[in-house]
Amino acid sequence: MALVALSFSGAIGLTFLMLGCALEDYGVYWPLFVLIFHVISPIPYFIAKRATYDSDATSSACRELAYFFTTGIVVSAFGFPVILARVSVIKWGACGLVLAGNAVIFLTIQGFFLVFGRGDDFSWEQW
Repeated sequence: MALVALSFSGAIGLTFLMLGCALEDYGVYWPLFVLIFHVISPIPYFIAKRATYDSDATSSACRELAYFFTTGIVVSAFGFPVILARVSVIKWGACGLVLAGNAVIFLTIQGFFLVFGRGDDFSWEQW
């Protein structure tokens, strides 16, 4: 059930992103570059998870650095459409749709890690 809900919310987020690009009033596809931020946002977490084997520690420098880089990537994903709208490359309505899509997609990514990443018996080889 959780996987179905995550799939549905991811589809909703991508729909917002596509609407921000493809509606007749907007018609500019520059906001699709935020997909790069969506793809690379979990990478620092994967690297930190692989590099730190001590699950007993509440915090490690590697994990904190991964959180820092992930935060920078997420903030950049929200800032990119605002900058595009500010310099009049896209319209503000498209910016709003892209920001809504970003919020839904990043919450979906976080939900995936909360649902599937906490178990001790979880293995990435299942995917």
